Amino acid sequence: MSKSGQVQCPAAERPRSGFVRNLWLALGIVATGLAFAGAMLPLLPTTPFLLVAAYAFTRSSPSWHRWLVTHRVLGPILSDWQQHKAVGRSIKLAAILVMMTSLVASAMAGFGKATLAAQFAALSIAGAFVVSRPRPPSQRHSPGKR
Repeated sequence: MSKSGQVQCPAAERPRSGFVRNLWLALGIVATGLAFAGAMLPLLPTTPFLLVAAYAFTRSSPSWHRWLVTHRVLGPILSDWQQHKAVGRSIKLAAILVMMTSLVASAMAGFGKATLAAQFAALSIAGAFVVSRPRPPSQRHSPGKR
């Protein structure tokens, strides 16, 4: 935030071509829509789409970027990641539950053992990454205080 309280967009080289900027804007809008859907659907992630949207809006539209990072629901998730590379406890839990549900759904759909093994390996790596991220400062507590 600036001294005036305005949210500052990260410095990014915006494409000179209006066509390219519009492509970035379209990608940002689609990714934001998928992030909203992911917040409601159990098999669709939210955070990766938010990160794509934030990047695309940085390249295309400061006003859309500002709207995204100040959104009451999506903004804190992005802020935690952009400022601290942190993932909140509830987001971690949701991510792991979605990954587990996805794997179970694939097994129930009759996917082959090789496909399930590859999916399990990929989801395990993704899950380990998500779980290994620190919690945001707002969710940390000092030792001895609960």
